[in-house]
Amino acid sequence: MSLSSSSSSISEEELKQQQKSHHLQTLQYHQQTKHHFTKYAKGPGRLDWANQPNPFRRYIDAPLISLQHFPIEEDEQFSGGVPLYSSVFLSLPPPKTISFSSFSQFFYDSLALSAWKTTGFSTWSLRVNPSSGNLHPTEAYIIAPAIGGLSNSGFVAHYAPKEHGLEIRAEIPAGFFDRCFPDDCFFVGFSSIFWREAWKYGERAFRYWFDDLEKLFGFESFPKLPIPSRPVKEFSKLDWKGEPNVLSKEHVVWDVIYKTSEAVKKPLLVGERLIIDPFQCSGVCSDSSYKELTVREVVRKRRSAVDMDGTTVIHRDTFYQILLHCLPSGSRSGEKQGKPFALPFRALSRDSEVHAALFVHRVSGLPKGLYFLVRNENHFDDLRKAMRPEFTWRKPEGCPVDLPLYELAPGDCKELSKRLSCHQDIAGDGCFSLGMISHFEPTLQAKGAWMYPRLFWETGVLGQVLYLEAHAVGISATGIGCFFDDPVHEVLGLKGSDYQSLYHFTVGGPVIDKRIMSLPAYPGPEIDA
Repeated sequence: MSLSSSSSSISEEELKQQQKSHHLQTLQYHQQTKHHFTKYAKGPGRLDWANQPNPFRRYIDAPLISLQHFPIEEDEQFSGGVPLYSSVFLSLPPPKTISFSSFSQFFYDSLALSAWKTTGFSTWSLRVNPSSGNLHPTEAYIIAPAIGGLSNSGFVAHYAPKEHGLEIRAEIPAGFFDRCFPDDCFFVGFSSIFWREAWKYGERAFRYWFDDLEKLFGFESFPKLPIPSRPVKEFSKLDWKGEPNVLSKEHVVWDVIYKTSEAVKKPLLVGERLIIDPFQCSGVCSDSSYKELTVREVVRKRRSAVDMDGTTVIHRDTFYQILLHCLPSGSRSGEKQGKPFALPFRALSRDSEVHAALFVHRVSGLPKGLYFLVRNENHFDDLRKAMRPEFTWRKPEGCPVDLPLYELAPGDCKELSKRLSCHQDIAGDGCFSLGMISHFEPTLQAKGAWMYPRLFWETGVLGQVLYLEAHAVGISATGIGCFFDDPVHEVLGLKGSDYQSLYHFTVGGPVIDKRIMSLPAYPGPEIDA
């Protein structure tokens, strides 16, 4: 196996200056893209519908291989049945060997279409994986060995969700996988098309791209294998097939996005090893809160709420149960939260840096008010010191011992949460909403600007858990990317940039728009939407 070197001749002083420049660029981007009560971050001003990017990447003239479909209605075909949603947090399902069937299902239950929606005048697709504005910037590529029924040789492919198929970009010479990688494995790589989200959200879109990417990690929380730290030269010799389709007639370039994307690239760290911690089950305080839904039913039927009804109430035990599944370390008797032991946070392979400020609106048995979930308890003393001195930091009544949830201040936060989330009713009309508060500049200082996207990756995984939990207990949820950054910090008493709000979320009873009709995911209409 030949490895190409990405290292270059650079002095220690030049490296320090480069790191400083990247750090400053990242902080500048984050500050520049904040929303304020008096001014929003720069956006397109209006939506140019004639140039909306095609949501489906295709490679023209690349061979397309159709994958197997697995409708939920046919789940009885699986030997041993499909596990209930709540059970996968207690023990991991047994792994499957790689076959045409298991390979197909992997993509069907993570990246495929889940439905089509139509009003009669317009039609659009939904996917298993959520995305800000349903814009889906993320593309998936696969490097795999020969798989019976799929390919007689190893291959590099692009996943086409509309077709639920693989576009074969190149064939890999025989023996390559045997020399380079462990048996019974394949690789999935993600790339993102910035323009798909920048078309709507402008310069702030770079933040949303990270969230969307890590929601996929929430699905694909499987053991990651060691791979070479530098590119394998043989890939440059492959015969590549297919040309990418044109996504829109015109393309607006947001320079700050591309400049910052360079600043946050992770450098090559020689000798770095990826260690997957042992699995730890999550805590249980109200298993009866969950509907009798299989994990596939929850994953494929999850939907993002457009409006909340303002009346649905959940019991505090259900609220506590949802939050127990939001903890990175699971239920470990006597140990602090912080390490990524629980599903799906094991996919992150680093300590938690994200907490949650919760606005509780409609939870029976729990007073309305502002609460805080400490997801890394090593930050507890620092958080308490950084936030308002009048906050009580009381454990709420009936709260499980292993749930680090604290009541900060009682009171009706409905209007406050709406105002903070760009005056959106959905933030106050649910059962609860929250802001995800990251341990920000100290993390960037200690590790590098490359941690900036990884902070958003963690908020994306946390958001994915909330999406699935909401559906599993019979309600709904949606992410909120539009919020006033510094006013959130002011409410909490946070000053400076040690802690920053990165993403908001709301959970509650959805309003169903009866004017919209659902259609099956496959076969879908012959449109790109």
